[in-house]
Amino acid sequence: MHRRLTAPGALAAASVLLAIPASAASGSPGAPGIGDPYYPAYGNGGYDVSHYDLRLKYRPATDELEGTATILAKTTQDLSRFDLDFLLDVSEVRVDGAVAAFATSGEHELVVTPKKTLAEGAQVTVVVRYRGVPSSKQAYGFTSWHRTPDGGVGANEPEAAWWWFPSNDHPLDKATYDVSVQVPDGTQALSNGTLQSTSSRAGWTRFNWRSGKPQATYLATLAVGRFDLTTGTTESGIPVVNAYSRDLGDNAGAARASVERTGEIADWLSGYLGPYPFDALGGYVPNTNTGYALETQTRPFYSPRQFAGGSNTSVVVHELAHQWYGDFVSVAGWKDIWLNEGFARYAQWLWSEHEDEGTAREIADYVYASHPADDAFWTVKPGDPGPENQFGIAVYDRGALAVQALRDEIGDEAFFAVLKGWPREHAYGNATVSEFVRYAERVSGRQLGALFDAWLFQPSKPAASTARTAAAAKAAAAPAQPKSWRKIAATNDVHAH
Repeated sequence: MHRRLTAPGALAAASVLLAIPASAASGSPGAPGIGDPYYPAYGNGGYDVSHYDLRLKYRPATDELEGTATILAKTTQDLSRFDLDFLLDVSEVRVDGAVAAFATSGEHELVVTPKKTLAEGAQVTVVVRYRGVPSSKQAYGFTSWHRTPDGGVGANEPEAAWWWFPSNDHPLDKATYDVSVQVPDGTQALSNGTLQSTSSRAGWTRFNWRSGKPQATYLATLAVGRFDLTTGTTESGIPVVNAYSRDLGDNAGAARASVERTGEIADWLSGYLGPYPFDALGGYVPNTNTGYALETQTRPFYSPRQFAGGSNTSVVVHELAHQWYGDFVSVAGWKDIWLNEGFARYAQWLWSEHEDEGTAREIADYVYASHPADDAFWTVKPGDPGPENQFGIAVYDRGALAVQALRDEIGDEAFFAVLKGWPREHAYGNATVSEFVRYAERVSGRQLGALFDAWLFQPSKPAASTARTAAAAKAAAAPAQPKSWRKIAATNDVHAH
């Protein structure tokens, strides 16, 4: 879940055209975009990152961040220069130990020119030294850095890294991470994965976090502030670290009552989705004024507003389901967002069944009946919604209806085999909607092209499934609102901004 106000396609496309020269004497420049049609300037070409080592120092009082990023990558072409996605002020760049020239370009590009062309297939080490005030930086008219009364938070989708570390910012280029953050004593620094160590010296404390499994850049997070931390383990033995800002006010109790069930919910989800795919778990609730939540890998971000109406485990279910559908298997392109949001929403419907507050079938019937055929809801195509509707409610609710339609079509045995098998099929990688369709056809032995076309790609209301028709025939009136609906609908704020 995310924040997105504008689709910077036109500006980004212009940046791409301006940044690519007609020719290069030796080697050629890496493309300033990875090739995603929704966001042409996001990510970069010419290299693939394997690891980010980020050594940072942050001053909460001034929001000043300074850092040294060491990036390990492999070139995918003879490379005369390359781009990183970044916004803060850079003082030095080195490539394989040698000082490299650098310049900024477009809205968020750092263009690096090494002293000599990098050969295709070379292992390369890039070191970037930088500093700046993240909250002072904007790109395309927005910021993904959230200032808090006691610090700051980097968390957003589809972009957040630019504000705190240089990167190849697209889900196609996953990497492992070491994040070491120095903050004033009495303040905590949170990131993804496991806390390896802490140390204190001269009024500063350093927190060292490690993410040992491949992670997309937008799923990396940094949060600095004064937190109350709780620790534990799931029944399956996964360590859990949760964190809550100390100034959440009236939302504090509801936030804890929800997020403290993270281990229980993850164990429950593993029954549907397979073993939990990472070695750490948790969630954090900083005192931000944002409205959304985000599936930051191993440690989801929650806005306090998610709990303004009381405890809400449904939003925790949604973000934890993303650990499989979105994090373990990530989108190949942003048009494939249904693979994330449709299934995370459907997990909320399954949780409703678990809590005896309405079955997935009952929720599907209610959603289907709630949108007449002329509702604009049906004009959004979850399988390719366009950047302007990428996080619209139809991607979530119509997307979940598509998942229910698949279940109706192939039956529970095949459906739950698909639900559990798909993350394993593309473990720690990326995938497309068309690949999912082929996988579901292989597992079920059914031709499903027409079904998915109707539910994901046609700008009109699909015909009701046989199961829906049978249920409607038994009912004298429109489907009743399920007990869980208000809790599920309350999570709609996670994609409003």
